[in-house]
Amino acid sequence: MQTFKKKLLLFFLLTTFLAACKKEIKTPNIGTWHVVLDLGKGKELPFLMQYNEDNSIVIFNAEEEIEITGVTLDKDSIIIEHPVFEGVMKGVFTEDVIYGDYIKPSLNRVVPFKMKHGETKRFHTKEEANQMVTGNWETVFSPNNDEGRYIAKGIFKQIEDRVTGTFRTTTGDYRYLDGVVDGDSLKLSTFDGAHAFLFEAEVKDSVMNGFFYSGNHWKEPFTAKRNEAYELPKADSLTFLKEGYDKIEFSFPDADGNMVSLEDEQFKNKVVIVQIMGTWCPNCLDEIKYYTKYYKENKNEDLEIVALAFEYAKTEEKAIEAINKLKRSVEVPYPILLAQVGSSSKQKANEKLPMLNHVLSYPTSIFIDKAGAVRKIHTGFNGPATGEKYREFVTEFERFVLKLTEEE
Repeated sequence: MQTFKKKLLLFFLLTTFLAACKKEIKTPNIGTWHVVLDLGKGKELPFLMQYNEDNSIVIFNAEEEIEITGVTLDKDSIIIEHPVFEGVMKGVFTEDVIYGDYIKPSLNRVVPFKMKHGETKRFHTKEEANQMVTGNWETVFSPNNDEGRYIAKGIFKQIEDRVTGTFRTTTGDYRYLDGVVDGDSLKLSTFDGAHAFLFEAEVKDSVMNGFFYSGNHWKEPFTAKRNEAYELPKADSLTFLKEGYDKIEFSFPDADGNMVSLEDEQFKNKVVIVQIMGTWCPNCLDEIKYYTKYYKENKNEDLEIVALAFEYAKTEEKAIEAINKLKRSVEVPYPILLAQVGSSSKQKANEKLPMLNHVLSYPTSIFIDKAGAVRKIHTGFNGPATGEKYREFVTEFERFVLKLTEEE
């Protein structure tokens, strides 16, 4: 009888202990969280995310939803890792608040953040919108800087005070922007795990003047005027072969260290798309997702794709890790070669591909026919955030690739 009582007491103590332990294991609350990146000098970049029961996260930017399953909890510490990019959020949490730093190790960049559960508005407004920004905007970034000046096209849709859209440039787009018009002030932001963008501008008389912030390391002015007929230069006219060159040549290692060149048997007598990219580049990721989908859905013995990765990772080992992470996440079926380590400089990229007049953008795609001739070089990528322009790209890409593969 005494033994039974001891066992019963031991069972009671054990179950009480386990229940107490279980009660102490906390997670952030399920639901919507408002996130603010502190850019310094009073500037804050907000976005929204959803924390799920399985400890996954979804980040929202307009129509974009970015799922992140790489969430690690340890006592009161939390680590949020993007499935592709190296950027990581490290912090501490309670059920209602998370705070810490957004870190990009290879670039030595750190941006403080704070998250609060339950807030559902991206931007908090003070006034009703008294400006309408729906439409096309002819835009110039760094307008007074002869060397840094570049053009863009703003494409926006406004419903009441809510604004979505993007800026297209000659080298790509600024992703899914989401924001508001607060009185006569336009505020837009996006966070995709690689880039944190904030745009603020005053809007009056069909003109906007403001500033673009990239994280806490870059700020530049921009100006825009409403122009529904405005178009950027064609993407196929910006990069081309220099005089004296008639083909593309390179030899770079794949993730296993094997040297690969266009002279290899796998590329002979085939149409080849050479993709200049970086694993750190969101526009490149959009393009890789599309190329992967097209390649898998259009099995063709006459077509090959090969990517050349220009990586800012400080070591070759880190760069290879980034390439393999990208390949696993997107299930990329074609080779990604390591072209450069330690810098994403376009000038250095041009040194690796001296036959080009310049490498103006990541990504850039070079279309080579079965005879090895360069038929087209497409600068940049109009991703899904550009809507109609993305659909136009897909139509033209498929038409042109079909034409090349059907040639004898």
